[in-house]
This record gives sequence, structure tokens and C-alpha cells, in this order.
Amino acid sequence: MENHYETPITPSNKRTTKTPNKTPSKGDRFIPNRSAMDIEISHFNLMKENANPNMCSPSKEEYREKLAESLFEGRMTKDAKILAFKNKAPAPKEGTQNGQRVLYSCNKNTVPTGKSVRHIPQKPEKILDAPSISDDYYLNLIDWSKTNILAIGLGATVYLWNASNGETTELMKTCGEGEEISNPICSVNWTAEGKYIAVGLNDGSTQLWDTESQKPLRNLTGHSARVGCLAWNSHILSTGSKDSTIFQHDVRIAQHHIGTLANHTQEVCGLKWSDDGTTLASGGNDNVVNIWDVERTSPKFTFTEHQAAVKALAWCPFQKDLLATGGGTSDRTIKFWNTSSGSLLNSIDTQSQVSSLVWSKNPNCREIVSSHGFAQNQLIVWKYPSLVRVAELRGHENRILSLAQSPDGSVVASAGADETLRFWKIFEAEAKPTKTKQEVRSSSSLTRTLNIR
Repeated sequence: MENHYETPITPSNKRTTKTPNKTPSKGDRFIPNRSAMDIEISHFNLMKENANPNMCSPSKEEYREKLAESLFEGRMTKDAKILAFKNKAPAPKEGTQNGQRVLYSCNKNTVPTGKSVRHIPQKPEKILDAPSISDDYYLNLIDWSKTNILAIGLGATVYLWNASNGETTELMKTCGEGEEISNPICSVNWTAEGKYIAVGLNDGSTQLWDTESQKPLRNLTGHSARVGCLAWNSHILSTGSKDSTIFQHDVRIAQHHIGTLANHTQEVCGLKWSDDGTTLASGGNDNVVNIWDVERTSPKFTFTEHQAAVKALAWCPFQKDLLATGGGTSDRTIKFWNTSSGSLLNSIDTQSQVSSLVWSKNPNCREIVSSHGFAQNQLIVWKYPSLVRVAELRGHENRILSLAQSPDGSVVASAGADETLRFWKIFEAEAKPTKTKQEVRSSSSLTRTLNIR
């Protein structure tokens, strides 16, 4: 903060005898001259106006007027003003700018001239059936690839829906036709380039598939319970399990298990890498959020402010180190964290179980959408950082389990326990980014090495 000092007044040896000017100076402060106002008459008129008209008869009113004329010796007139100034405030000098103007005009013209307010449709663009989807809050059963393919796990089967042409294909199954489902799908997650997909299973294993050839590439084992969440970071795949651990797999090498992150005490149900690949956020059924640096096996921060399971995690695309987290039924809050300092920035009670969070990819649209369970089973679009509700979207007849976002960021798909997939046009499309050299190298490296068994 800058320090402002008053200019010192230097004593003068000369004594001034000049009579002060009675005319108000044209400085930066206006001192009103009330000589045009008669205080006594003004007080009389003010009290007269505040009098109850029902208490005075016409004859009494006439008597009061005559009495006032005699009291004020003819100074009383019908057009006498209660408040009057002899001189008006001086006009500002040419070119003067009022520094306080913004205080009174900040809410004025918030929408640019000629530009209409963005409309969010209240009904989904498309509804697809999702039979046999597991009504399990802790699973992550949908993901949308960069190539515009939506993957969804239904029972023991992973289906791929092409959003460009509407075609649906079956990628893999863990059991034959008519067999009892003993190893259901628990999670799906695409690689950055959108050619390969990881599938987490109930038996603790994770399968890697080439979706173009529809062939399995690797089977990653090690967990002792189901794998309910997955997160890719280039050639590193993080897997979160009900055994409360997070495994780090380097898919380029035969001995893929390169590390274990163990700080949760119950099932890990949320995993998200930051956009720059330096930080991993994990949420668990122990109501805890852990922040992990890429080269450390102990958490950088542990947040315990949530009062229920934390599955919903979302890194902000326009502000580095900003993480949004959502809690389950006993918590219902969305919290915003600075993962650089470990401080809680904001929290809002949504009044419903939070199952998923998705930021707008468009940097000009600073909004986040949340999906909910009981009692309204709705999606809510929030403005950030004010957390004003922009829209509420209803349609699911049961709780929403997960969200996935289209490659351009404009459409959000919601998977519900009512066995439907609904597609909502919420955000403005993101301008297509150019592919960096690092992404090209990462993609080609993954292609050459993923088929190691």
C-alpha cells in the first residue's frame, strides 16, 4: 500500500491582512449558501405537510393560513420552498474525471451493446437409453474422448457412441451372453489423444484397449478391490481403488507399477490430474481430498473440511492451482481450493448430493456445472467466482451419477440412475487449440509402447 503524506505548511514571516472573500471559491468542494431559504417558514411548512389531514377541518385550515401570514409579517407565500440554495454547485472543469464514478455505474451496461444474453436450453438436445448402468455413486462410468467418442460402462460391457454420426459399437465384455455378471465395469477413461481407453474392473484389474482396432493391449493388476476411478497423465495412468490406494502405472515399461500413493483410509472414488500434469487430486469415501505432487509419494495437502465422500473433482482451466471439489449427501457443498497455498477460497451449500463437476473450457465463460442426486436430481450452472446460479436443468427421474464434456466443451452429457444419458447444450464452444509439440511426442511415444505385455 502506498503512503500518502500531506504537503507540509511552511510558516510565513509576512502577516496577511487580506479580508477573506465571502464568495465561495470554485475549488473541489462546494459549500452551499442557504440565504435563499427562510428557516422559520421552512419549519412551519414541513410540520404542516406532516400533519394529519383528517384532524383538521376546512375552517381550521383557513384560520391557520391567516395566522401564518400575520406571524411571518407577509413573508409567507404559497410557493415558499422548504429547502433552497442561493447558488448552484459549480460545473466541473473541462476534462475533469470523477474517480468515484465506477461505484455508481458498475452494474450499468453489463451486457455489451448489441450482444444478447446467452441462452441455456432447459431441455436436453438428445436422450439415449443406458440400460443396466450401475446405480453406484462411487463409480465413474462415462468419459468423452477428444475424437468425439463417448464411452460408457453398462453392466459388464463398454459401449462406444460416436457423437458425430450416432453409431454405437460394443468395445468389450467381461462375461458371455446369458452369464451372470461377476466382474462389472467400474470406470472408463480416455487418453489425451483419444485413441486408447483404460477400463477399471471390479476384480481390481485395469485393461487398456485400442479403440480403433478394438483389441486389448495390456492388463494392469495389483489392486485387491475394484478400480472405481482412473486418470491419465501422458504415459502415466493413475488408478484409484476400493482398497484405499492409488497406483501409478507407467504403460511404456513391462514393470508398469512404479509407485503407490497411500493416505486415504477408505475407497478412492475421485482422481484428476491438473492440466499441466504436475499435480494429482484424489477424493475418497473417507471425506478427504489429497493433493499430490508428481514426484512425491506423500500428499502436499490434505483437506478434511468435507463431511461426506468426495467424488467430484475439477481443475479450473483458466486459473492455475484452482480446484473445485464436491461432497456427498451429508455434505452437499462445492468447495474451491488454492492448491498452491492450501487455502479454502470459497464454499457453497447446494442442498443436494454432488456427484460431478465440469468447468467451461471457454476462457471467456467462467462457469462451472454441477450434477446432483436427492432431492432434485438436477444440473446447476454456477458463475465463478460470484457463485450465482445461472441455470438449473431438470429432467432426470433419479440421481445423476456422472458428467462428461464434449471435445469442444459446449455439450455436457449426464448419466443417471434412471438409465438414461442426456445431452445438454450448456456452454459456448471453445476455440480449437493448436496441438503442441509435447502432445505430439507424447501421443507417438504412447502408440509405440502401449502394446508391451
